[in-house]
Amino acid sequence: MRLWSVHPRYLDTQGLTACWRESLLAQKVLTGTTRGYSRHPQLERFRIAPPGVGEPGAGVWPGDSIVAYLHAIADEADARGYRFDRSRIGGPRPAIGPIPVMEGQLTHEWSLVCAKLAARSPDVLARWRHVVLPDPHPLFALMPGPVASWERVAPAGGAD
Repeated sequence: MRLWSVHPRYLDTQGLTACWRESLLAQKVLTGTTRGYSRHPQLERFRIAPPGVGEPGAGVWPGDSIVAYLHAIADEADARGYRFDRSRIGGPRPAIGPIPVMEGQLTHEWSLVCAKLAARSPDVLARWRHVVLPDPHPLFALMPGPVASWERVAPAGGAD
């Protein structure tokens, strides 16, 4: 499961579609409608509630973070003329604060995205060749810091 921190605009068709499917699975995990993947490390940041989530009277629940994430993926699909079924998203777009993403994490993920694009969509990679630090997914706010503690980083020279 890969729930990208990078903005979905950088993903090729295969990446955007895979992110949509994996995010729908994450939604099921986070809302308790499936038991698989319940300990997946990437879900940790969605379980940490942004400001206002779960506070008395806030009218927001922790699963809202993945709902907001999915809406942004669907927005990118709409911009490209694709039809992702928004009825599969567990509610309307919630008004929640951003989730922090560290610069080190975004940089790490950007290297993974670029490797995938180099292998399967060199034309898409060429479009983004000048990007050093990509914009984060709209749910995330960029902060200084290292790669996330939940990320599995391959040792130097190893495969990811």
